[in-house]
Amino acid sequence: MAHGYTYEDTLATSEKITWRIEDIIGGTKRLDFKKPFMPDSLARTQALAFLSPDEQRTLNQIRGHAYLCIFGLVEEFILPFLMDHARPQLSGDDHRVRALLNFASEEAKHIHLFKVFRAEFERDFGHHCDVIGPPEAIAKEVLSHSPLGVALAILMIEWMTQRHYLDSIKDAEDLDPQFKSLLKHHWMEEAQHAKLDTLLVEAIAAKCTPAEIEQGVGDLLKIGMFIDGGLEAQTKFDLAVLAQVTGRTLSESHAREAFDVQRQANRWTYLGSGLTHPNFLATLGEIAPAGRKQVEGIAPAFC
Repeated sequence: MAHGYTYEDTLATSEKITWRIEDIIGGTKRLDFKKPFMPDSLARTQALAFLSPDEQRTLNQIRGHAYLCIFGLVEEFILPFLMDHARPQLSGDDHRVRALLNFASEEAKHIHLFKVFRAEFERDFGHHCDVIGPPEAIAKEVLSHSPLGVALAILMIEWMTQRHYLDSIKDAEDLDPQFKSLLKHHWMEEAQHAKLDTLLVEAIAAKCTPAEIEQGVGDLLKIGMFIDGGLEAQTKFDLAVLAQVTGRTLSESHAREAFDVQRQANRWTYLGSGLTHPNFLATLGEIAPAGRKQVEGIAPAFC
């Protein structure tokens, strides 16, 4: 493969990145609800012209809450997957073992971070926001698929995270600095995770038969459809909270438009932006050229 990633290099880089949860959230480090949390390229709330600027900002913040909570859900299945694949290699390449265990440790830290964030958000926002779940059920469903399918889904998510931060968040000046800080610190570690999962996908694929690779691509698509169903439910949750907070009942046509726009925004955020990422497609194309063409044919529906 041409990427040049190694377990030794990613481990060395990750060990230079040190932050603690208590250093980036809590105490005087509070969310500013006078500002949006998410870039509009992801939230797409400004497209809903029938909402006032305050209502658009509120929906943006609700979307920001769901964004970090859904990442927490995702990491609930990434963590056991990593542990399962590190365990058989404990007597192998020391850099590989340490890199994968560090990867798992950082994912556990992210789960903890997002739980702290959710408590702080709801305390200051003043309303409970539902999120799809429970995490155990989502993890069970995702992990029921083939290892290659799960690894490909994780790789798609890792590159998705990179795209969000670098393309839409890093240079955005209008976002709440505290929320942006949480995204930055998450991205700092996920940048190494994308490389490690690339190596993991390649290692799993190298041991697969052509039929197993085909199954892995099929399982990736099944996981994607499972996620898509969850996004439909999350869209409904988010709009229900907006109605509760604003006390406003939208007309039937506006309610339908809000749902359609927000569902597609969620599809782009969690699926389209990952499925179309060049690095994800490059890895997929190396192990399954036909699978890449299949994904490229499907991905526009999520953009």
